[in-house]
Amino acid sequence: MTQDVDRTDAHEERTAQTLEDGVTAAPLDAPPSRDAHQSMEVRERLGIWRDELIAWFKTIASAAVYTTLIVTFVLQVARVDGVSMAPTLADHDRLVVNKLIYRFASPQRGDVVMLYYPEDPDKSFVKRVIAEPGDQIQIRDGRVFVNEMPLLDDFVAPEYRSHDDFGPSVVPRGYYFVMGDHRNNSSDSRSWGPVPKKYIVGKVQVRWWPISNAHVF
Repeated sequence: MTQDVDRTDAHEERTAQTLEDGVTAAPLDAPPSRDAHQSMEVRERLGIWRDELIAWFKTIASAAVYTTLIVTFVLQVARVDGVSMAPTLADHDRLVVNKLIYRFASPQRGDVVMLYYPEDPDKSFVKRVIAEPGDQIQIRDGRVFVNEMPLLDDFVAPEYRSHDDFGPSVVPRGYYFVMGDHRNNSSDSRSWGPVPKKYIVGKVQVRWWPISNAHVF
């Protein structure tokens, strides 16, 4: 009888030990190794760099779109080639042309404009508007008359005046008579006629180069 009790007690002790061992031996989450931690840091950095690259790409793409819209519809940078607008503009002057202004208004007499050459629209010229649609234009010995009134053209240097004759002629509707300020060295409406408004790209707004001669027109 005594032995049975001892065996029972021993069995209970082993069971208790098994339960206790089962509780204390449960596996715990091991801390990440050093290599795993470094790998996580690398992935985080790559994610940050990726996000920054995407943000920069979006910024550059947006800037390109805005620049294209501005150049297409608002402003254009141009360079003067030649001396037909001397002394107002010199060869290689850099200009900013306002392309938007004539969408809401018409060119005015005296405006310096950029236009497509009527005989070859792939070429661009810079000239001054001398007469508007409906105006009568006449040149006598180089002196310009608009509607029989002498044109105030003190922007023409004496050594650049011509001595040619032209007209009288009435500028057709929707057209403009343009001339260069260097009257004796300019290809303009005197030789190839008035320019349709659709060929006038815009108004020369600023000469920004050279800086020393920067000017707003």
